Amino acid sequence: MDKTKKRILVTGGAGFLGSHICERLLADGNEVVCLDNFYTGRKDNIVHLMSNKYFEILRHDICFPLYIEVDEIYNLACPASPVHYQFDPVQTTKTSVHGAINMLGLAKRLKIKILQASTSEVYGDPTVHPQVESYWGNVNPIGLRACYDEGKRCAETLFFDYHRQHKMRIKVARIFNTYGPRMLQNDGRVVSNFIVQALRGEDLTVYGKGQQTRSFCYVDDLVDGLVRLMQSHDDFTGPVNLGNPGEFTILELAEKVLAITGSKSQIRYEPLPPDDPAQRQPNITLAHNVLKWQPHVPLEDGLKKTIDYFEEIL
Repeated sequence: MDKTKKRILVTGGAGFLGSHICERLLADGNEVVCLDNFYTGRKDNIVHLMSNKYFEILRHDICFPLYIEVDEIYNLACPASPVHYQFDPVQTTKTSVHGAINMLGLAKRLKIKILQASTSEVYGDPTVHPQVESYWGNVNPIGLRACYDEGKRCAETLFFDYHRQHKMRIKVARIFNTYGPRMLQNDGRVVSNFIVQALRGEDLTVYGKGQQTRSFCYVDDLVDGLVRLMQSHDDFTGPVNLGNPGEFTILELAEKVLAITGSKSQIRYEPLPPDDPAQRQPNITLAHNVLKWQPHVPLEDGLKKTIDYFEEIL
């Protein structure tokens, strides 16, 4: 770790993932500027950091230019769950594309390193399994999820064009399903959905037959991967997959949540939403080889911590 204190900008810093990044960067001895427009971010996520003299909050939308002096940028700003990114799809695309242009412009002016939180959604409904970084994806460009999928794909394009054209130092992480404390209870993501439904004694909603697969990474593991990526050698740009390669069906996840919570809830089956990927599993060989990173928190342990959090806030 660089012994000099860095001033680091985290866009989307009041969100689920952003707040954990802010916490980690402060713990590592940095100054943190948390930027958020509070569309899905919440002050509750960062209120415990406000007493730290090296932490500050900016209410700002990255669709508009920002003038600030910092040493590094983690660009995490964008609604990440279907419920939120489909609510205002035009704004979602703008956040990914205009936001990338504005943050890259800031990094270019300051001659600093910038990390883009991309997503496994760039692979769409993959025909290659598990997904490797060299796979170009299978995305419906005009579907309901395209505002997020194509927005993030375009952001990656911008990052690599700025890198080639302006010799900028970039880092691109493709983040797979991540879960943990501070997820929104209404964000429509499967882990929070199941936990909230189980704790409230409601039926757990499973789409299709529940045989679609996902890989779930606990937030602390993911944050460690992002920090390692930012600290990696400048020659390594990514994109690099960050996620837990453990693969579970949605039905298996539902049964685990019911077992851990002791809930008497039943499972209710609903039709599959359009363009819902049939399988998701990261190949993390690149992250393991270059970043010496791999996740350590087993699904049961991570679920217990997440359930404890939701029991507290519900």
